Amino acid sequence: MTADVIQLIVGLGNPGSRYAQTRHNAGFFLVDELARNCHVSLRKENKFHGDAAKAAIAGRDVWLLKPDCFMNLSGQSIQALANFYKILPSSILVVHDELDLPSGTARLKRGGGHGGHNGLRDTIEKLASKDFARLRIGIGHPGDKSRVHDYVLSTASQDEQTAIDSAISHALDVIPDIVSGDWDKAMNALHSK
Repeated sequence: MTADVIQLIVGLGNPGSRYAQTRHNAGFFLVDELARNCHVSLRKENKFHGDAAKAAIAGRDVWLLKPDCFMNLSGQSIQALANFYKILPSSILVVHDELDLPSGTARLKRGGGHGGHNGLRDTIEKLASKDFARLRIGIGHPGDKSRVHDYVLSTASQDEQTAIDSAISHALDVIPDIVSGDWDKAMNALHSK
């Protein structure tokens, strides 16, 4: 299946030093690394409620975005940039932490619900669409629903973080295929890890 060409890659997370190294910021980790790899610097863009940069990926211009609003308000940042540049939801890739995947795993998905993820919930609401792609970075699950809030807002153990970093590294390898719309190739490479 060839998907739409990706024009915007958004990493979800919470701003500020208190949250900088928490599991919930896996999306930020990937976008920061992608910006470094593309030799671009994310800059504060007040009109987009976040830090943004334009990068060249697979011969195409792609916006990178890290919302600077809290996770449950991420959609306003995504909506602002997408509306300004007339980017359709189907051309957006949202990178986020995923409790239902073990640390060290990354998976691609098109569309779907929010699965209880507040960043996705707000994005779906603000875009009035579920038709965006997701790159899910596994962070594992604490085992009990009542522990989820504290778990996602805490720092991963060294072994877990190494696994998360490895998943991000594998995901970065397939970003050019995702951007080009070669969904099958990207999924085959990523999902075989």
